[in-house]
Amino acid sequence: MEKDICELEIEIKNADGLHMRPAMQFVDIANQYDCDITVSNSENEVDGKSIMQMSMLAATCGTKLKIKAEGQGAQQAIDDLRELVEEKMFDEPPPRKGKKG
Repeated sequence: MEKDICELEIEIKNADGLHMRPAMQFVDIANQYDCDITVSNSENEVDGKSIMQMSMLAATCGTKLKIKAEGQGAQQAIDDLRELVEEKMFDEPPPRKGKKG
């Protein structure tokens, strides 16, 4: 039996990056699916269903991450995670432009 495998590169767009609250939102969505989900940056690959491992990515605004889902529901998982990260931006504001402290 063939496994569904989907991969996607996303960019963290919210101002504060992947701190604990957004990481928890990511993990909550990832855990809704039976497929395996891994997330990697240029240095580490972690389990997308583990809050501790996701926090190790220390992804700031502008960081590009690769998400890989393998198994049943892989495409839907990738679609939902992309929407959370790139469209909803974890329900957080984007970086402010042109403003000086």
